[in-house]
Amino acid sequence: MEKTNNVKGFALAITAAIFWGVSGTLGQFLFQEKHINVEWLITMRMLISGLLLLGYTAVAEKENITNIWKDKKDVVQLLIFSITGMLAVQYTYFAAIKHSNAATATVLQYAGPIFIAIYLAIKNKQLPKAREFLAICLAVLGTFLLVTHGNFNTLSISSTALFFGIASAVALAVYTLQPLKLLAKYTPTLVIGWAMLCGGIAFSFIKAPWQTAGIWDATTFTYTALIILFGTLIAFTFYLQAVKIIGGQKASLLASAEPLAAALLAVYWLQTPFQLIDWVGSLCIISTVFLLSRKK
Repeated sequence: MEKTNNVKGFALAITAAIFWGVSGTLGQFLFQEKHINVEWLITMRMLISGLLLLGYTAVAEKENITNIWKDKKDVVQLLIFSITGMLAVQYTYFAAIKHSNAATATVLQYAGPIFIAIYLAIKNKQLPKAREFLAICLAVLGTFLLVTHGNFNTLSISSTALFFGIASAVALAVYTLQPLKLLAKYTPTLVIGWAMLCGGIAFSFIKAPWQTAGIWDATTFTYTALIILFGTLIAFTFYLQAVKIIGGQKASLLASAEPLAAALLAVYWLQTPFQLIDWVGSLCIISTVFLLSRKK
């Protein structure tokens, strides 16, 4: 029985990672080929996914979705998480895709655990352990190779893409650390659902849902629906189920399949240039997840 559950947990985590990777590549296609507005896609993705996740929480998990609004401290934490965590990580990631490609943006975002390690080292007033220091060095090396191809004088991606890529890694660190108290008190789908909905409402003032742009045809509608349903709702639900079954450590390691899926799909479907040195840089960054996920 335990073996069956482990297989199920592994399958759910890997599927979630693949869905995330695929959604990033679909986003790249919409930005480049259909000229869809990044801000509009983020608004729609968060509003619809937030509503669906809250509906799932109320029906499948039979939880009162209004409980989180009864404590003022929790409300403040939720709103902060909605903007600095959920909204920030969604926007910076897709903006990095728009200005570079899904493979590069996804790999750069996986430098997030490095910022977590640095933050915790400062917070605890102690130097990083040898394993953490090695991970930081690998992340710096990987990022350098990915964005310069080993040449100090040139960038292989635009400075805007680099900015959003690093910003998405920082946002991922905030996204991971900031809601810990809320997640300990409430169901994860409840916290994420409300964070998405609140973030979507806030971003509607930047780009309203009805302010569409780009080329709208059957392909655009299909890919947008896939990003919202499979790349957000189903991916988050599968991942959270995997965490329950096999634990956060194993689930986070398996989630490393995301940049691999994004890279392979971008290279073979969208013909995104990805050289050997890009793969080496990606390997350096992704390896930090394994180093930092090891229990003491």
